[in-house]
Amino acid sequence: MNRWPLAAPRATLKLTSMLVRGKLIVIEGIDGSGKRTQLDLLARAFDDRGVAFAPVSFPRYDGFFGKLVARFLNGEFGPLAAVDPHFSALLYAGDRLESKPSIEGALQSGKNVLADRYIASNLAHQGARVPAEKREEFIAWLKQLEYEIYGLPAEDLVIYLRVPAAEAHRLAGQRGERGTRGYTKLRRDLQEADIAHLEAASSVYDALARQPHWAKIECFDAASGSLRPTGAIHAEILAAIDARVAPALGARI
Repeated sequence: MNRWPLAAPRATLKLTSMLVRGKLIVIEGIDGSGKRTQLDLLARAFDDRGVAFAPVSFPRYDGFFGKLVARFLNGEFGPLAAVDPHFSALLYAGDRLESKPSIEGALQSGKNVLADRYIASNLAHQGARVPAEKREEFIAWLKQLEYEIYGLPAEDLVIYLRVPAAEAHRLAGQRGERGTRGYTKLRRDLQEADIAHLEAASSVYDALARQPHWAKIECFDAASGSLRPTGAIHAEILAAIDARVAPALGARI
């Protein structure tokens, strides 16, 4: 089941007499970077402040394309290296296309959409599987597909939770041991199991994070060899939203 269905906002803040289009705020990062935890905290903060929002999480494993994504991640289409990245990218993009009417409807009605993963996840994870000399061409193709051909709304802010690939690999394994993921019974899915893939995806994320609408947050404390406190990361996320998104809404998040 989808853990973050688009839903009516829990609270509404009337900012002006005219309806203001909502903002699309996305949390990105490689597997095990804490995206779900931070989305939960962000949703609670919006709720406490009376800010209208609609959460969504990708992939949506209960959808037509999401079910195919689950099969891909479970290895049903072959090992990772055997699956053409164009094919897997189309599955993830199709999953978002199914959600486009809900996302657009939420934004147009003034809700701020909070997304756990979005287009950048496709760019990073499938782009990582393309030879370096062809990666730029692949990413341009995928951006054209998602933003132009499918017409998916562009992000207003992407918050990138950066963790080392080795730490993300360890954390993903711990999460898999708990058996809380409905789409797979594996300790690590096809992408999580391949640390070289996670390292390459992290490299693509680092390059994408140079864009002006991205905010990079370092989540790992090299000195202590552990993740930074969840609350400290949450505070940085709120600060980034206050600085980059809230002024356009006429209010402080």
